[in-house]
Amino acid sequence: MIDIRNLSKSFGQVQAVRDVTFSAPDGAVTGLLGANGAGKTTTLRMLSGLMKPDAGSLTVDGIDVCAQPLAAQARMGMLPDARGIYPRLTPREHIHYFGQLHGLAGAQLVASTAALIEKLGLQEIADRRSEGFSQGERTKVALARALVHSPRNVILDEPTNGLDIMSTRATRELIRRLRGEGCCVVFSSHIMQEVSALCDRIVVIAHGAVVAAGTPDELREKTGCDSLEDVFVKLAGLEDDAEEIP
Repeated sequence: MIDIRNLSKSFGQVQAVRDVTFSAPDGAVTGLLGANGAGKTTTLRMLSGLMKPDAGSLTVDGIDVCAQPLAAQARMGMLPDARGIYPRLTPREHIHYFGQLHGLAGAQLVASTAALIEKLGLQEIADRRSEGFSQGERTKVALARALVHSPRNVILDEPTNGLDIMSTRATRELIRRLRGEGCCVVFSSHIMQEVSALCDRIVVIAHGAVVAAGTPDELREKTGCDSLEDVFVKLAGLEDDAEEIP
């Protein structure tokens, strides 16, 4: 379970995240929605331990991310917005390397690597150097690295960005499988079809703050809108922003 309380972060005079509070339970998919610049990625970077908040707390399975970052990171699998793969390593070598960082070795590491290569459709490129990979191929390698240690909390920033149709379907099925195994899954996405198909709960962030949270049906009832796209636009105040543009 992930719990975020009164989280704030500023960069100079710009307050990127302001008093953000929400929880993501086990066995559920929590969607983090917001327009570009809303504060989603900054929130996820603080959750990963890569950035310290100015105020507030973040816990993963009861572990304080700021006080015990390594212990918290061991409980998480992170797919960041910047995939950052090493061009001279193959996908298999990437997965092995990150598995070793998490303490895996021997037959366990080999089995976990092989399973992820199959699940994510990496067989044809598993032993090719990553230099020159497409965006979708890099995303799949980064996703495999994030899951190699079988984390109970999975954080995905735009997980299907750059993927083709079949890879997108496979990724969605993987997310459903993680939920079925009792994992806590948090993901940000701009694709409303994904949100509608996958999310048990939705947290809407606008201008660095949480403006609404609940199940898709609860948010539809709150706004009086049928489609999640209309729900998001209304809750995030995007219609008002558009009206102000001359």
